[in-house]
Amino acid sequence: MKLTKYLLFAIPAVIVAGCKQSQKDSSAETPKRTVFFDKAGMDTTVKPGDNFFLYASGNWMKKTQIPPSETGWGSFYTLFDDNEKNLHRILEDAAKQDNTKGSIEQKVADLYTSGMDTTAIEKLGYEPVKPFLEKINAVKNYKDLLYLAADSYKDGDGYLLGFSIGADDRISTKNIAHFDQAGLNLPNRDYYFNTDSATVKIRAEYLKYIAKLFTLTGTDAATANKKSAAILQLETEIAKSHLTPTELRDPVKNYNKFVVADLQKQLPDIDLKEVFGHLGLKADTVLVGQPQYFKALDNLLKTQPLDVWKDKLAFTALNNASTYLSKSFRDANFDFNGRILNGQKQPRDRWKTITDNVDGGIGELLGQLYVQKYFTPEAKSRMLALVNNLISVYKDRIEKLDWMSAETKKHALEKLAAFTKKIGYPDKWKKYDDVEISKDTYFANMQSISKHNYNEGIKKVGKPVDKTEWGMTPPTVNAYYNPSNNEIVFPAGILQFPFFDKDADDAINYGAIGAVIGHEMTHGFDDQGRQYDKDGNLKDWWTKTDADKFKTKVQVMINQYNGFTVLNNLHVNGSLTQGENLADIGGVAIAYQAFKNTEEGKSDKKIDGFTPDQRFFLSFAQVWRVKTRDETMRLRISSDPHSPEMYRTNGPLSNTEAFYKAFDIKPGDKMYRDEKDRVKVW
Repeated sequence: MKLTKYLLFAIPAVIVAGCKQSQKDSSAETPKRTVFFDKAGMDTTVKPGDNFFLYASGNWMKKTQIPPSETGWGSFYTLFDDNEKNLHRILEDAAKQDNTKGSIEQKVADLYTSGMDTTAIEKLGYEPVKPFLEKINAVKNYKDLLYLAADSYKDGDGYLLGFSIGADDRISTKNIAHFDQAGLNLPNRDYYFNTDSATVKIRAEYLKYIAKLFTLTGTDAATANKKSAAILQLETEIAKSHLTPTELRDPVKNYNKFVVADLQKQLPDIDLKEVFGHLGLKADTVLVGQPQYFKALDNLLKTQPLDVWKDKLAFTALNNASTYLSKSFRDANFDFNGRILNGQKQPRDRWKTITDNVDGGIGELLGQLYVQKYFTPEAKSRMLALVNNLISVYKDRIEKLDWMSAETKKHALEKLAAFTKKIGYPDKWKKYDDVEISKDTYFANMQSISKHNYNEGIKKVGKPVDKTEWGMTPPTVNAYYNPSNNEIVFPAGILQFPFFDKDADDAINYGAIGAVIGHEMTHGFDDQGRQYDKDGNLKDWWTKTDADKFKTKVQVMINQYNGFTVLNNLHVNGSLTQGENLADIGGVAIAYQAFKNTEEGKSDKKIDGFTPDQRFFLSFAQVWRVKTRDETMRLRISSDPHSPEMYRTNGPLSNTEAFYKAFDIKPGDKMYRDEKDRVKVW
């Protein structure tokens, strides 16, 4: 299975990695915060036991308007926005300097400058994509089309093969080539088959979008519409072979290792030797996440019209490149992907888009400048202490589990003790020496970065996994657990208010960043993470009895979350979201127990009129204070393993005994669950 990193939140990741620590205290630039919970945002007309999310943030929800360029607004978004502004200042300052060619400052500044030069971009139109479109046009048969699709991976796009390099899930120290289902341009297979009015509308708009990109290249409207209909029909056939987002959660089902010679027997019309040659891949064994997709591809390549395949590749190339091209292409992309799929009213400011692209492109260069300016050793030290406190609590909780045998506990404790803790920024930084960046060649700059990334990846095949690498950049307002590395990772970006503040009382920090830490730790023991051992290998270390007990307890949770609804009775998918829900429930339980070990946790002293326990749970709710557009929420329900924020608040708390005591929750309150029905796993 292609390696999954379990994220805390599913919004676009922020910015880049760090370098040598600066001794500069960023508090010199930022006024010291003295208020850590927004009482004005509460709606005290709502009973805490009926809907704690609205009790804690109801007035804020009523008054807050989502900015026209955003898919939502709230805790993660505002911090993301603040970080973007910090990075923008770094880039603007660097762009004003006379930088040495090849230096960090030159590369980040010139990439930013090239992206902001819309005049030069406009003059080019879609010229940067024409060479690839001409190659597609020259294709004479389906085999050459497949080889062209393989070749395109070297330029950073790649089509149809779902090709990547990563750790072997069963041999976590070794890199191997992965192949996963691909070939769709809508979010997942369900968008091709669901018959509800919202999805039908999306498909109709998708047809318009495909046709629009063709007309922008000079194709007449009638021909463009014909191409569009045929592409959708072909993608619908491809979608039949795809697994659902829920099915993709099973790491064993999606781990299929093949000797290449044996795989070739199952794919008679895909010449793997030739395909591997075009990829630059040398391998005797590979991982295939979803073999049924490749069997379907083997058949569809020769049974579907070649011209339709060529049109599909052309559209996909235009779609992938559209945000780097002239305004008409950018507008078309936004109209479908922004307005239709996510409900955005207008595009984000250009500087934000380009700042994000510098982050995504050469993040461990820009991040070095970010860390020097905005991250302090004090924050890292405080965070490490919090992590160690929670690991100690988690150990205690595992030892006291009443449903798990001593044999399984032993392995669980070994895994917990083996966690790698990454905080703030990497210890060593990636280099981009082969990346050529100029001020006036934006598309070429991005292509150079893509080639670098591909070359970096292909060299890893068969080599040891570098477990010092990061999957996020330090300014990122997020966190993750990586099962193959058995690591918990907390970038510098999330170590800021409302998640963490060195001046905040323990109730605030433990309710916020403490629950985040506990969340990522629990991913190591959720429905997927529990299947990996202490060394990061996909290996069953559970007794059958304990595994059965775990599944029974998790099913109670799945049933609870299946009952949650949004948007006029659209149900949360309890199976798809089970890992994140387990992490949320475990995270708040572990953080609360750790909080009770602090001086404040042992006291009854009120702050802002709330007891320490009440303040802890209000801080937890403030973390999930997010308002989301209906369109984005609909997209999330279909594909996002995270529950909506209201249920990321109310779901865990409805299963937390201390919450009942803190707010005097009684039978008859809407959040009340009988003790026998409460989810108690970790």
